[in-house]
Amino acid sequence: MTGQPLPGWGPPRSRTVSWYDPAATSNGTAGRTGLAFLQAIVDGQLPGPPIASLFDFRIVSVVEGEIVFACTPGESAYNPIGVVHGGLVCTLLDSVGGCAVQSTLPAGVAYTSIEISVRYMRPLRADGSEITATGRVVKSGRRVAVAEGEIRDAAGGLVATAVTSCLVFPVAGL
Repeated sequence: MTGQPLPGWGPPRSRTVSWYDPAATSNGTAGRTGLAFLQAIVDGQLPGPPIASLFDFRIVSVVEGEIVFACTPGESAYNPIGVVHGGLVCTLLDSVGGCAVQSTLPAGVAYTSIEISVRYMRPLRADGSEITATGRVVKSGRRVAVAEGEIRDAAGGLVATAVTSCLVFPVAGL
């Protein structure tokens, strides 16, 4: 994008994204259980990760094995056909699935996504309405954990569901 208006389309739109040093967040895991770490983000003791700023995600609530995020998608997330790109929906589902798993982990243990399967139920428009994503742990294992997620629109309609598998592993120094 050149920043110059295109004939008949008006000026280009822009969006500014600000985030905190990701080390401030990741260093906050040291000595904390996954649940305590996530609660520290909710309480404002730690900043959220950069991806949360990029896509406007925020944690609404977290208990062991379950997390709820809110997001208000903007038109900057539109795909060429004029709906919110499935990548934002998938990223949000991957985030709530992974964070649900993280909420069950002891200090010194981390996770990473190894697989996600998403089912899209309906298109999503950037109309200023908040969507809600919920992740719940289905199986918490020593090496692999599985979580389910769902996204609902402001009217409660089901937008998408997912099943996420995560590799669970110890991390020295956490």
